[in-house]
Amino acid sequence: MPALVPTDHYGRITWLGRVPHRDAAPIVTDPLEAMPLGFEGLAGEVHAGLTRPSCSRVTSQHPKGTEIANTRQLSLLGAEELARIARTLDLDALDPAWLGASVVIEGLPDFSHLPPSARIQSEEGCTLVVDMQNRPCQFPAMTIEAARPGHGKAFKRASEGLRGVTAWVERPGTLRLGDRVRLHVPDQRAWRPEAAQDA
Repeated sequence: MPALVPTDHYGRITWLGRVPHRDAAPIVTDPLEAMPLGFEGLAGEVHAGLTRPSCSRVTSQHPKGTEIANTRQLSLLGAEELARIARTLDLDALDPAWLGASVVIEGLPDFSHLPPSARIQSEEGCTLVVDMQNRPCQFPAMTIEAARPGHGKAFKRASEGLRGVTAWVERPGTLRLGDRVRLHVPDQRAWRPEAAQDA
């Protein structure tokens, strides 16, 4: 039995983007028709690279700025969750560019809670590995506020648990708008520290 199980859950890519830099808000994101990915991610993108300096999300493990493997090459968002955030912010729609998104996928339920190590694979074989849930930050809030005054300040609260996931490239290839992708999940139960006592 394989350790990763293909599911019957499929999605479709509805948006692709590239963040050339992240100096400050507002976030600048270039929409793409196609995204050629190598092992380092998207060449020229601010999050690309085989390694990265550790950030505030992992300071319990590494002093800030320590060189570590880059498992945050891409920011993936669920289209349905974007729509939920937009409704909470009283917006007709939420532009993925405002969030610095790399890939938006529709059709995969509970997107921001996909299990770490799950795979999202295109029909051509390009494969992304889910690292962990992304967390709201101040830059999208500031970018939304600049674009739609009065709507951005509530972003962090509105997007809690809906901010998508970060991911890295396991198998290079090119993602394109409209591509169908399939979800693969690890074949294991959730971690239960008390399980050792049951043995």
